[in-house]
Amino acid sequence: MDFELRAAREKLEREQRESKEKARIKAERERNAKIEAQRRRDAIEAAQSIRRLEAAEAQSMANQQMEENLLAGDGVAFFRLLESVPYQGHGDKIKLPASAFTELSDQGALDKGPMFFELSKIHQEGSLGHDNHGKTHSGVLEFTANEGFVELPPHVWNNLFSGLSLNSPLVEVRYVRLPKGTYTKLQPDRMGFSDLPNHKAVLETALRQHATLSQGEILSVNHGGLSFNLKVLELKPSSSVSVLETDVEVDIIEADSGSSNVQTVLIPLSLGKVETGFVEEGQYNYYKFSIDENIHKRMISNNMNIKVKLEVNMNSGDNDLYVSRHPILFPTQHQHQWSSHDLGSKVLILGAKDLSVVIGTYSIGVFGFKGSSKYHISVTLQENTINRKLGEMAVSSSSQVDGDSEECGNCHRFIPSRSIVLHEAYCRRHNVTCHHDGCGVVLRKEEASKHVHCQKCGQAFQQEEMEKHMKVFHEPFPCPCGVFLEKEAMVVHQGSECPLRLIMCRFCGDMVQAGAGPLDVRDRLRGLSEHESLCGSRTAPCDSCGRAVMLKEMEIHRVAVHPKN
Repeated sequence: MDFELRAAREKLEREQRESKEKARIKAERERNAKIEAQRRRDAIEAAQSIRRLEAAEAQSMANQQMEENLLAGDGVAFFRLLESVPYQGHGDKIKLPASAFTELSDQGALDKGPMFFELSKIHQEGSLGHDNHGKTHSGVLEFTANEGFVELPPHVWNNLFSGLSLNSPLVEVRYVRLPKGTYTKLQPDRMGFSDLPNHKAVLETALRQHATLSQGEILSVNHGGLSFNLKVLELKPSSSVSVLETDVEVDIIEADSGSSNVQTVLIPLSLGKVETGFVEEGQYNYYKFSIDENIHKRMISNNMNIKVKLEVNMNSGDNDLYVSRHPILFPTQHQHQWSSHDLGSKVLILGAKDLSVVIGTYSIGVFGFKGSSKYHISVTLQENTINRKLGEMAVSSSSQVDGDSEECGNCHRFIPSRSIVLHEAYCRRHNVTCHHDGCGVVLRKEEASKHVHCQKCGQAFQQEEMEKHMKVFHEPFPCPCGVFLEKEAMVVHQGSECPLRLIMCRFCGDMVQAGAGPLDVRDRLRGLSEHESLCGSRTAPCDSCGRAVMLKEMEIHRVAVHPKN
């Protein structure tokens, strides 16, 4: 009996303990659920609070951005994030989508004058790039870009992305107003820019394709086949200015002498002084010398010539010599006035009677045709003895012909009759005449095998010179305008026919590309280029009658209407 009571009591106690444990677990679960619910409510409230703060901050930033845009745009707020794509153009004018024109027009931006934009690149992490390497300014060319895109010319692309080839990077485009520039300081990347003829006119022509300048950006200036990169070091009155319809004072400082870039510089040569140089294969070394009024008078009065001499050691390599007068600043293989392609040392004579030899500056180009070589170059003034020697030869020949003489049947020289038989026997045994049309030169038999004629032009050369002659004169060369011509034709083409050649416009005075021939037949007869035909169509008042007359018709107008004046 006691055993059964004890078992029942233990069972009851056990059931009570289990019931209490279940109640405790349930209470703890409910308490944890309440804590978790409270934590979730607190998290939701915190997230909502953060969102409210972020929204307020975003609204504040948007308001601040709007105020900045309104301030920068003088009452016009335009701000967009666009994907950038390059296009081949000149200057700094970008292309925007048509919707941008509508937005700007609705805000009256067209009435405020030329439109300028600040462009900032977007970094990979999403922040805006407001450093000197990630921001520039531009004008606008047209509103023809696809929606969501902005098209950038090479100048803007290179200054914005430092030349990196990115795949449609995002760009922040913001409308701004810029003050007119009054001063700029530029520094070219290499020597030689100041040697350009009318280099400030060349720079002015390049700036006409730009609407803005920003401090720290690189400005590219092309002159024929030359290209210079000028860094904008300083601007006034602001770090970014407009260059439209304003006179800007330009200060050009010398290039950094420690630059690693290949420097193209004209080394001055003094008459009678020998300079030593070294040139690599395929490279040029450039020199310059001047003919002033005194030297030119001496050349004309004393019948003297300018002698350009290049001494080369053939064991080390072979060079070519090119000479030209400004505005051909750096003479090349296919753009020069005088040249020498002889093997070994070379001499060029600039005659006093040559109409192209006038007072001015002349450029010399030493081209490494084959191998690397050391050379000595000099420019001297020497007496013209050619005419005197020709006169002496003429007197000597006439005296021989007038006397008792006979013509040799082999070399066709006039020999005294008393020795004609011995001469002909010796001449036929040792000499031979070249039978090429128009040649007839008498050669030693051992040298006749080396005497050859070019199959294309017929000129006579030694056998070892033929390979160079064919490469230099008959190998087609591409012109930047797209045509392929041989050397002689290329010299003529680039001097008077190429639409990309540089000329000085007779109306505006700038160094410009000639362009193709004008459409107007009368302008062709006047000898005007395409640029001059358009530039000369501008009108100006006549000094005598005040009528507005086209510049290209002004001379005809004066002769026809004001013959007395």
